[in-house]
Amino acid sequence: MNAHDTERLAGLLVADGMVPATSEDTADVIVLNTCTIRENADNKLYGTLGQLKSLKDLRPHLQIAVGGCMAQKDREEIIRRAGWVDVVFGTHNIASAPSLLRRSETEGPLVEVLDAPDPSVVADMAPALNAVRELPWAAWMTIQTGCNNSCAFCIVPAVRGEEISRPFDDLITEATMLAAQGVTEITVLGQNVNSYGRDLTKRRPLFAELLRAVGAVEGIERVRFTSPHPKDLRPETIAAMAETPAVCNQLHLPMQSGSNEILTAMRRGYTAERYLEKLAAARASIDDLAVTSDIIVGFPGETESQFEETLAVVAEAQFDSVYTFIFSPRPGTRAASMEDQFLTPEVISDRFKRLCAVVDRAGLLKHEARVGCVEEVLVEGPSRRAPEVISGRTRQGKLVHFQTPPGGLRAGSLAMATVTHGAPHHLLADYVSTVRGPKHKVRIPLLTS
Repeated sequence: MNAHDTERLAGLLVADGMVPATSEDTADVIVLNTCTIRENADNKLYGTLGQLKSLKDLRPHLQIAVGGCMAQKDREEIIRRAGWVDVVFGTHNIASAPSLLRRSETEGPLVEVLDAPDPSVVADMAPALNAVRELPWAAWMTIQTGCNNSCAFCIVPAVRGEEISRPFDDLITEATMLAAQGVTEITVLGQNVNSYGRDLTKRRPLFAELLRAVGAVEGIERVRFTSPHPKDLRPETIAAMAETPAVCNQLHLPMQSGSNEILTAMRRGYTAERYLEKLAAARASIDDLAVTSDIIVGFPGETESQFEETLAVVAEAQFDSVYTFIFSPRPGTRAASMEDQFLTPEVISDRFKRLCAVVDRAGLLKHEARVGCVEEVLVEGPSRRAPEVISGRTRQGKLVHFQTPPGGLRAGSLAMATVTHGAPHHLLADYVSTVRGPKHKVRIPLLTS
Protein backbone atom coordinates (compact mmCIF):
# COMPACT_ATOMS: atom_id res chain seq x y z
CA MET A 1 0.00 0.00 0.00
CA ASN A 2 2.80 2.42 0.88
CA ALA A 3 4.70 1.58 -2.30
CA HIS A 4 1.59 2.38 -4.35
CA ASP A 5 1.06 5.62 -2.41
CA THR A 6 4.64 6.54 -3.32
CA GLU A 7 3.91 5.96 -7.00
CA ARG A 8 0.83 8.17 -6.71
CA LEU A 9 2.84 10.87 -4.95
CA ALA A 10 5.43 10.80 -7.71
CA GLY A 11 2.66 11.13 -10.30
CA LEU A 12 1.16 14.11 -8.46
CA LEU A 13 4.52 15.89 -8.26
CA VAL A 14 5.24 15.27 -11.95
CA ALA A 15 1.76 16.56 -12.83
CA ASP A 16 2.60 19.67 -10.81
CA GLY A 17 5.57 20.40 -13.07
CA MET A 18 8.41 18.60 -11.33
CA VAL A 19 10.77 16.04 -12.86
CA PRO A 20 12.45 13.13 -11.06
CA ALA A 21 15.90 13.98 -9.66
CA THR A 22 18.82 11.65 -10.19
CA SER A 23 20.07 11.93 -6.60
CA GLU A 24 19.39 13.58 -3.25
CA ASP A 25 22.35 15.90 -3.86
CA THR A 26 20.66 17.50 -6.87
CA ALA A 27 17.02 17.37 -5.73
CA ASP A 28 14.95 20.45 -4.96
CA VAL A 29 12.31 18.36 -3.17
CA ILE A 30 12.72 15.15 -1.16
CA VAL A 31 9.58 13.33 0.00
CA LEU A 32 9.79 10.54 2.57
CA ASN A 33 6.66 8.37 2.46
CA THR A 34 6.68 6.48 5.72
CA CYS A 35 5.46 3.20 7.18
CA THR A 36 4.88 2.59 10.87
CA ILE A 37 4.03 -1.11 10.99
CA ARG A 38 7.27 -1.85 12.85
CA GLU A 39 9.49 0.20 15.14
CA ASN A 40 12.45 -0.09 12.78
CA ALA A 41 10.59 2.10 10.27
CA ASP A 42 10.30 4.86 12.89
CA ASN A 43 14.01 4.70 13.68
CA LYS A 44 14.89 4.72 9.99
CA LEU A 45 12.88 7.90 9.39
CA TYR A 46 14.60 9.95 12.07
CA GLY A 47 17.99 8.59 11.06
CA THR A 48 17.35 9.60 7.44
CA LEU A 49 16.09 13.04 8.47
CA GLY A 50 19.28 13.53 10.47
CA GLN A 51 21.35 12.75 7.39
CA LEU A 52 19.29 15.15 5.27
CA LYS A 53 19.92 18.04 7.65
CA SER A 54 23.42 18.52 6.25
CA LEU A 55 21.96 18.82 2.75
CA LYS A 56 19.43 21.36 4.00
CA ASP A 57 22.23 23.37 5.63
CA LEU A 58 24.17 23.43 2.35
CA ARG A 59 21.12 24.18 0.20
CA PRO A 60 18.46 26.05 2.21
CA HIS A 61 16.07 26.05 -0.79
CA LEU A 62 15.80 22.24 -0.53
CA GLN A 63 12.30 21.20 0.59
CA ILE A 64 11.81 18.09 2.72
CA ALA A 65 8.36 16.54 3.16
CA VAL A 66 7.26 13.61 5.31
CA GLY A 67 4.05 11.74 4.52
CA GLY A 68 2.44 8.39 5.17
CA CYS A 69 1.55 6.44 8.27
CA MET A 70 4.22 7.81 10.57
CA ALA A 71 3.29 11.35 9.63
CA GLN A 72 -0.29 10.44 10.50
CA LYS A 73 0.85 9.13 13.89
CA ASP A 74 3.57 11.59 14.95
CA ARG A 75 2.50 14.85 13.28
CA GLU A 76 3.95 17.71 15.34
CA GLU A 77 6.57 15.37 16.81
CA ILE A 78 8.33 15.23 13.45
CA ILE A 79 8.63 19.01 13.30
CA ARG A 80 9.76 19.10 16.95
CA ARG A 81 12.52 16.53 16.41
CA ALA A 82 13.46 17.65 12.89
CA GLY A 83 12.76 21.37 12.54
CA TRP A 84 14.25 21.42 9.05
CA VAL A 85 11.24 19.48 7.66
CA ASP A 86 9.06 21.75 5.53
CA VAL A 87 5.85 19.72 5.16
CA VAL A 88 4.13 16.92 7.07
CA PHE A 89 1.02 15.35 5.53
CA GLY A 90 -0.98 12.27 6.52
CA THR A 91 -2.45 9.22 4.83
CA HIS A 92 -5.77 10.96 4.12
CA ASN A 93 -4.44 13.97 2.22
CA ILE A 94 -1.80 12.71 -0.19
CA ALA A 95 -3.32 14.82 -2.94
CA SER A 96 -2.47 17.97 -0.96
CA ALA A 97 1.29 17.35 -1.08
CA PRO A 98 2.10 19.56 -4.12
CA SER A 99 0.08 22.54 -2.84
CA LEU A 100 1.55 22.18 0.64
CA LEU A 101 5.06 22.28 -0.79
CA ARG A 102 4.25 25.46 -2.70
CA ARG A 103 2.69 27.10 0.37
CA SER A 104 5.61 26.21 2.61
CA GLU A 105 7.93 28.29 0.41
CA THR A 106 6.27 31.44 1.79
CA GLU A 107 4.49 30.26 4.95
CA GLY A 108 7.22 28.12 6.50
CA PRO A 109 6.83 24.58 7.91
CA LEU A 110 3.31 23.16 7.49
CA VAL A 111 1.58 20.24 9.15
CA GLU A 112 -1.68 19.06 7.55
CA VAL A 113 -2.96 15.74 8.81
CA LEU A 114 -6.62 14.81 8.53
CA ASP A 115 -7.92 12.60 11.34
CA ALA A 116 -10.40 10.96 8.99
CA PRO A 117 -10.87 10.97 5.23
CA ASP A 118 -13.14 13.66 3.87
CA PRO A 119 -15.60 12.82 1.09
CA SER A 120 -12.95 13.50 -1.56
CA VAL A 121 -10.59 10.78 -0.32
CA VAL A 122 -12.02 8.22 -2.71
CA ALA A 123 -11.68 10.63 -5.62
CA ASP A 124 -8.10 11.29 -4.52
CA MET A 125 -7.21 7.75 -5.59
CA ALA A 126 -7.89 8.59 -9.24
CA PRO A 127 -4.35 9.96 -9.88
CA ALA A 128 -3.18 6.34 -9.65
CA LEU A 129 -3.73 6.31 -13.42
CA ASN A 130 -0.92 8.85 -13.70
CA ALA A 131 1.30 7.20 -11.11
CA VAL A 132 4.99 6.92 -11.85
CA ARG A 133 5.15 3.12 -11.86
CA GLU A 134 8.36 1.16 -11.48
CA LEU A 135 7.05 -1.47 -13.91
CA PRO A 136 5.01 0.07 -16.75
CA TRP A 137 3.29 -3.24 -17.54
CA ALA A 138 2.20 -3.90 -13.93
CA ALA A 139 -0.01 -1.70 -11.76
CA TRP A 140 -1.37 -1.65 -8.25
CA MET A 141 -5.02 -0.67 -7.87
CA THR A 142 -6.31 0.41 -4.48
CA ILE A 143 -9.88 -0.77 -3.96
CA GLN A 144 -10.35 0.32 -0.34
CA THR A 145 -8.66 2.30 2.40
CA GLY A 146 -8.62 1.61 6.12
CA CYS A 147 -9.51 -1.45 8.15
CA ASN A 148 -12.38 -2.39 10.46
CA ASN A 149 -10.54 -5.19 12.26
CA SER A 150 -8.92 -4.75 15.67
CA CYS A 151 -5.88 -7.04 15.65
CA ALA A 152 -3.99 -6.49 18.89
CA PHE A 153 -0.63 -5.95 17.21
CA CYS A 154 -1.70 -3.71 14.33
CA ILE A 155 -1.59 0.08 14.12
CA VAL A 156 -3.15 0.28 10.63
CA PRO A 157 -6.71 1.20 11.76
CA ALA A 158 -5.27 4.10 13.77
CA VAL A 159 -3.31 5.56 10.86
CA ARG A 160 -5.48 4.50 7.90
CA GLY A 161 -8.93 4.82 9.46
CA GLU A 162 -12.08 2.79 8.90
CA GLU A 163 -12.75 0.85 5.72
CA ILE A 164 -13.93 2.88 2.76
CA SER A 165 -14.52 1.08 -0.54
CA ARG A 166 -14.13 2.73 -3.90
CA PRO A 167 -17.17 2.52 -6.21
CA PHE A 168 -17.25 -0.72 -8.21
CA ASP A 169 -17.70 0.95 -11.61
CA ASP A 170 -14.81 3.35 -10.93
CA LEU A 171 -12.49 0.40 -10.42
CA ILE A 172 -13.51 -1.28 -13.67
CA THR A 173 -13.04 2.01 -15.48
CA GLU A 174 -9.56 2.34 -13.98
CA ALA A 175 -8.66 -1.23 -14.93
CA THR A 176 -9.84 -0.57 -18.49
CA MET A 177 -7.77 2.62 -18.72
CA LEU A 178 -4.71 0.85 -17.30
CA ALA A 179 -5.11 -1.86 -19.94
CA ALA A 180 -5.23 0.85 -22.60
CA GLN A 181 -1.86 2.08 -21.30
CA GLY A 182 -0.40 -1.38 -21.89
CA VAL A 183 -0.72 -2.69 -18.34
CA THR A 184 -1.19 -6.47 -18.42
CA GLU A 185 -0.99 -7.26 -14.69
CA ILE A 186 -3.04 -5.63 -11.92
CA THR A 187 -2.55 -6.25 -8.22
CA VAL A 188 -5.66 -5.33 -6.24
CA LEU A 189 -4.81 -3.65 -2.92
CA GLY A 190 -6.67 -3.32 0.35
CA GLN A 191 -6.07 -3.81 4.06
CA ASN A 192 -8.69 -6.57 3.94
CA VAL A 193 -9.73 -7.09 0.32
CA ASN A 194 -12.23 -9.81 1.27
CA SER A 195 -14.51 -7.22 2.82
CA TYR A 196 -14.42 -4.88 -0.19
CA GLY A 197 -17.86 -3.40 -0.88
CA ARG A 198 -19.48 -4.30 2.40
CA ASP A 199 -19.84 -0.59 3.18
CA LEU A 200 -21.35 -0.03 -0.27
CA THR A 201 -23.99 -2.74 -0.10
CA LYS A 202 -24.51 -2.57 3.69
CA ARG A 203 -24.83 -6.34 3.66
CA ARG A 204 -22.22 -8.38 1.82
CA PRO A 205 -18.79 -7.92 0.23
CA LEU A 206 -18.36 -7.59 -3.53
CA PHE A 207 -14.83 -8.89 -3.80
CA ALA A 208 -15.65 -12.03 -5.76
CA GLU A 209 -17.62 -10.01 -8.31
CA LEU A 210 -14.75 -7.53 -8.54
CA LEU A 211 -12.20 -10.27 -9.28
CA ARG A 212 -14.37 -11.60 -12.09
CA ALA A 213 -14.96 -8.13 -13.55
CA VAL A 214 -11.30 -7.03 -13.45
CA GLY A 215 -10.29 -10.40 -14.88
CA ALA A 216 -12.69 -9.85 -17.79
CA VAL A 217 -11.15 -6.52 -18.83
CA GLU A 218 -9.62 -6.91 -22.28
CA GLY A 219 -5.83 -6.76 -22.13
CA ILE A 220 -5.51 -7.70 -18.47
CA GLU A 221 -3.78 -11.08 -18.39
CA ARG A 222 -2.95 -11.42 -14.71
CA VAL A 223 -4.85 -10.34 -11.59
CA ARG A 224 -3.39 -10.67 -8.10
CA PHE A 225 -4.59 -9.33 -4.75
CA THR A 226 -3.33 -8.58 -1.27
CA SER A 227 -4.14 -8.92 1.50
CA PRO A 228 -7.13 -11.03 2.46
CA HIS A 229 -8.09 -11.84 6.04
CA PRO A 230 -8.54 -15.57 6.71
CA LYS A 231 -11.75 -15.10 8.69
CA ASP A 232 -13.36 -13.42 5.67
CA LEU A 233 -12.19 -15.77 2.90
CA ARG A 234 -15.53 -16.81 1.42
CA PRO A 235 -16.43 -19.69 -0.94
CA GLU A 236 -17.47 -17.26 -3.67
CA THR A 237 -14.00 -15.69 -3.65
CA ILE A 238 -12.37 -19.10 -4.02
CA ALA A 239 -14.78 -19.87 -6.86
CA ALA A 240 -13.96 -16.58 -8.60
CA MET A 241 -10.25 -17.39 -8.39
CA ALA A 242 -10.81 -20.86 -9.80
CA GLU A 243 -13.14 -19.79 -12.61
CA THR A 244 -11.53 -16.55 -13.82
CA PRO A 245 -8.56 -17.35 -16.09
CA ALA A 246 -6.84 -14.01 -15.53
CA VAL A 247 -6.81 -14.39 -11.73
CA CYS A 248 -3.47 -15.91 -10.78
CA ASN A 249 -3.23 -19.15 -8.83
CA GLN A 250 -1.57 -17.39 -5.93
CA LEU A 251 -3.06 -16.75 -2.48
CA HIS A 252 -1.46 -14.74 0.30
CA LEU A 253 -3.28 -15.74 3.49
CA PRO A 254 -1.73 -14.27 6.66
CA MET A 255 -1.91 -16.80 9.50
CA GLN A 256 0.21 -14.91 12.10
CA SER A 257 0.25 -17.83 14.58
CA GLY A 258 -0.64 -21.50 14.79
CA SER A 259 -1.61 -21.35 18.47
CA ASN A 260 -5.29 -20.84 19.19
CA GLU A 261 -4.47 -19.09 22.47
CA ILE A 262 -2.18 -16.63 20.71
CA LEU A 263 -4.66 -16.12 17.87
CA THR A 264 -7.27 -15.21 20.49
CA ALA A 265 -4.86 -12.80 22.18
CA MET A 266 -4.14 -11.31 18.76
CA ARG A 267 -7.92 -10.91 18.18
CA ARG A 268 -7.69 -12.59 14.79
CA GLY A 269 -11.16 -14.14 14.75
CA TYR A 270 -10.27 -17.71 13.67
CA THR A 271 -8.59 -20.84 15.00
CA ALA A 272 -5.69 -22.74 13.50
CA GLU A 273 -8.12 -25.52 12.56
CA ARG A 274 -10.45 -23.11 10.79
CA TYR A 275 -7.49 -21.57 8.96
CA LEU A 276 -6.37 -24.98 7.68
CA GLU A 277 -9.93 -25.79 6.59
CA LYS A 278 -10.10 -22.64 4.45
CA LEU A 279 -6.64 -23.35 3.06
CA ALA A 280 -7.70 -26.88 2.13
CA ALA A 281 -10.85 -25.56 0.44
CA ALA A 282 -8.81 -23.13 -1.66
CA ARG A 283 -6.32 -25.80 -2.69
CA ALA A 284 -9.11 -28.23 -3.57
CA SER A 285 -10.75 -25.71 -5.92
CA ILE A 286 -7.82 -23.84 -7.48
CA ASP A 287 -5.40 -25.82 -9.62
CA ASP A 288 -1.70 -25.62 -8.75
CA LEU A 289 -2.29 -22.99 -6.06
CA ALA A 290 0.73 -21.30 -4.47
CA VAL A 291 0.11 -20.11 -0.91
CA THR A 292 2.15 -17.60 1.08
CA SER A 293 1.57 -16.31 4.58
CA ASP A 294 2.68 -14.00 7.41
CA ILE A 295 3.88 -15.25 10.80
CA ILE A 296 4.71 -13.12 13.85
CA VAL A 297 7.34 -14.50 16.25
CA GLY A 298 7.45 -13.39 19.87
CA PHE A 299 3.93 -12.06 20.44
CA PRO A 300 3.66 -11.10 24.14
CA GLY A 301 3.10 -14.13 26.37
CA GLU A 302 3.90 -16.71 23.68
CA THR A 303 5.15 -19.85 25.42
CA GLU A 304 7.47 -22.46 24.00
CA SER A 305 4.62 -24.92 23.59
CA GLN A 306 2.51 -22.31 21.78
CA PHE A 307 5.40 -21.57 19.45
CA GLU A 308 5.78 -25.29 18.78
CA GLU A 309 2.10 -25.35 17.81
CA THR A 310 2.91 -22.68 15.22
CA LEU A 311 5.80 -24.76 13.89
CA ALA A 312 3.47 -27.76 13.58
CA VAL A 313 0.79 -25.82 11.69
CA VAL A 314 3.37 -24.22 9.38
CA ALA A 315 4.79 -27.66 8.63
CA GLU A 316 1.30 -29.00 7.90
CA ALA A 317 0.34 -26.02 5.73
CA GLN A 318 3.41 -26.44 3.51
CA PHE A 319 3.50 -22.81 2.41
CA ASP A 320 5.40 -21.83 -0.72
CA SER A 321 6.93 -19.00 1.29
CA VAL A 322 6.28 -17.03 4.46
CA TYR A 323 7.00 -13.46 5.48
CA THR A 324 8.37 -13.88 9.00
CA PHE A 325 8.23 -10.95 11.41
CA ILE A 326 9.49 -10.32 14.91
CA PHE A 327 6.81 -8.73 17.11
CA SER A 328 7.19 -4.96 17.23
CA PRO A 329 5.10 -3.09 19.82
CA ARG A 330 3.29 -0.15 18.26
CA PRO A 331 2.12 2.65 20.56
CA GLY A 332 -1.61 2.66 21.10
CA THR A 333 -2.19 -0.99 20.19
CA ARG A 334 -3.49 -3.55 22.67
CA ALA A 335 -0.32 -5.65 22.42
CA ALA A 336 1.93 -2.68 23.22
CA SER A 337 0.39 -2.52 26.71
CA MET A 338 1.41 -6.13 27.47
CA GLU A 339 4.95 -5.14 28.47
CA ASP A 340 5.06 -7.55 31.39
CA GLN A 341 4.69 -10.40 28.89
CA PHE A 342 7.33 -9.28 26.36
CA LEU A 343 9.79 -12.01 25.42
CA THR A 344 13.55 -11.61 25.63
CA PRO A 345 15.49 -10.94 22.41
CA GLU A 346 17.39 -14.21 22.90
CA VAL A 347 14.20 -16.29 22.99
CA ILE A 348 12.75 -14.47 19.97
CA SER A 349 15.96 -14.87 17.96
CA ASP A 350 16.07 -18.61 18.61
CA ARG A 351 12.42 -19.07 17.63
CA PHE A 352 12.83 -16.93 14.52
CA LYS A 353 15.68 -19.12 13.27
CA ARG A 354 13.71 -22.30 13.93
CA LEU A 355 10.66 -20.97 12.10
CA CYS A 356 12.75 -19.89 9.09
CA ALA A 357 14.24 -23.40 8.89
CA VAL A 358 10.76 -24.95 8.65
CA VAL A 359 9.60 -22.33 6.14
CA ASP A 360 12.67 -22.70 3.91
CA ARG A 361 12.39 -26.48 3.92
CA ALA A 362 8.80 -26.32 2.69
CA GLY A 363 9.68 -23.70 0.07
CA LEU A 364 12.57 -25.81 -1.21
CA LEU A 365 10.35 -28.89 -1.53
CA LYS A 366 7.71 -26.87 -3.39
CA HIS A 367 10.28 -25.49 -5.81
CA GLU A 368 12.08 -28.77 -6.36
CA ALA A 369 8.72 -30.32 -7.28
CA ARG A 370 8.45 -27.82 -10.15
CA VAL A 371 11.59 -29.06 -11.91
CA GLY A 372 10.53 -30.10 -15.42
CA CYS A 373 7.45 -27.86 -15.44
CA VAL A 374 7.05 -25.39 -18.29
CA GLU A 375 6.19 -22.01 -16.76
CA GLU A 376 4.73 -18.83 -18.24
CA VAL A 377 7.10 -16.05 -17.19
CA LEU A 378 6.35 -12.33 -17.27
CA VAL A 379 9.77 -10.83 -17.94
CA GLU A 380 10.96 -8.10 -15.57
CA GLY A 381 14.38 -7.57 -17.16
CA PRO A 382 18.03 -8.51 -16.63
CA SER A 383 18.98 -9.95 -13.26
CA ARG A 384 20.56 -7.41 -10.93
CA ARG A 385 23.49 -9.73 -10.24
CA ALA A 386 24.01 -11.15 -13.73
CA PRO A 387 23.04 -9.00 -16.74
CA GLU A 388 23.21 -12.03 -19.04
CA VAL A 389 20.36 -13.62 -17.07
CA ILE A 390 16.68 -12.73 -17.50
CA SER A 391 14.42 -12.55 -14.43
CA GLY A 392 10.64 -12.73 -14.30
CA ARG A 393 7.60 -14.01 -12.42
CA THR A 394 5.37 -17.00 -12.97
CA ARG A 395 1.60 -16.88 -12.52
CA GLN A 396 2.22 -18.21 -9.01
CA GLY A 397 4.39 -15.17 -8.35
CA LYS A 398 7.61 -17.17 -8.21
CA LEU A 399 10.89 -15.56 -9.25
CA VAL A 400 12.53 -17.30 -12.23
CA HIS A 401 16.00 -16.78 -13.74
CA PHE A 402 17.08 -18.05 -17.18
CA GLN A 403 19.77 -17.24 -19.72
CA THR A 404 18.94 -14.43 -22.12
CA PRO A 405 17.97 -15.96 -25.48
CA PRO A 406 19.53 -14.81 -28.77
CA GLY A 407 18.10 -11.43 -29.68
CA GLY A 408 17.20 -10.73 -26.06
CA LEU A 409 13.86 -10.28 -24.35
CA ARG A 410 12.33 -6.92 -23.54
CA ALA A 411 10.85 -6.27 -20.13
CA GLY A 412 7.09 -6.84 -20.18
CA SER A 413 7.32 -9.77 -22.59
CA LEU A 414 5.76 -13.16 -21.90
CA ALA A 415 8.00 -16.19 -22.32
CA MET A 416 7.84 -19.93 -21.66
CA ALA A 417 10.65 -21.57 -19.71
CA THR A 418 11.31 -25.09 -18.37
CA VAL A 419 12.31 -25.24 -14.71
CA THR A 420 15.68 -26.94 -14.19
CA HIS A 421 16.41 -26.20 -10.53
CA GLY A 422 14.48 -25.22 -7.42
CA ALA A 423 15.96 -23.15 -4.59
CA PRO A 424 14.10 -21.99 -1.45
CA HIS A 425 13.34 -18.54 -2.88
CA HIS A 426 13.66 -18.81 -6.67
CA LEU A 427 13.66 -21.10 -9.71
CA LEU A 428 16.23 -21.60 -12.47
CA ALA A 429 14.97 -22.43 -15.95
CA ASP A 430 15.79 -22.86 -19.64
CA TYR A 431 14.19 -20.52 -22.17
CA VAL A 432 11.69 -22.27 -24.48
CA SER A 433 9.89 -19.60 -26.50
CA THR A 434 8.49 -16.09 -26.56
CA VAL A 435 4.71 -15.86 -26.30
CA ARG A 436 4.49 -12.14 -27.05
CA GLY A 437 6.42 -8.92 -26.74
CA PRO A 438 5.60 -6.10 -24.32
CA LYS A 439 2.32 -4.22 -24.73
CA HIS A 440 3.20 -1.05 -22.86
CA LYS A 441 4.41 2.02 -24.71
CA VAL A 442 8.03 3.06 -24.29
CA ARG A 443 8.46 6.79 -23.74
CA ILE A 444 11.45 8.22 -25.60
CA PRO A 445 12.53 11.69 -24.45
CA LEU A 446 12.70 14.35 -27.18
CA LEU A 447 15.94 16.31 -27.32
CA THR A 448 15.76 19.92 -28.46
CA SER A 449 18.58 22.26 -29.26
